[in-house]
Amino acid sequence: MAGSATLRVSHGIWVVLASFLVASLMLVMPLPDWLEYYRPEWMALAVIYWAIALPHRFGLVSAWILGFFVDVLEGSLLGLNGLVLALVAYLALSLYQRLRMFTMLQQASTVFMLIGLHQLVSFWVLTVSSQNTSPNLMFLVSAVTSAIVWPLVFYLLRYLRRSFRVV
Repeated sequence: MAGSATLRVSHGIWVVLASFLVASLMLVMPLPDWLEYYRPEWMALAVIYWAIALPHRFGLVSAWILGFFVDVLEGSLLGLNGLVLALVAYLALSLYQRLRMFTMLQQASTVFMLIGLHQLVSFWVLTVSSQNTSPNLMFLVSAVTSAIVWPLVFYLLRYLRRSFRVV
């Protein structure tokens, strides 16, 4: 009996880690230059989902570590994605009970705001550190595409969470 519970918890960890691995791959998947602004924030979407689904197991430290991983993966300013993913996780964790009750349209709107905040903080930090040379607001387009793909991400991860009994 105890072995079964250990196996179930083990499966849960692998499902969560696999979702972050897929998000990482989608994050660095090559796109044409004109599509780059439209890339959804896959890692932030995964962080939001797991913060809503498993608030007792996924927290700020997990988001911070994932952010450092994204920084290394992208070669960006070390700590930037750790900061913004921890901020997104904090807000998702503070809103998780409401988000669970929202309709999909309301959830997508909230995801739009969370990803928009993610992008604005990233833009601000890069501007302050003199690493941002393009003063346009096209970076906010990824918040729109993230909100559009949110239902797909939500239903897919929920299906996997229920199939593998991740608790």
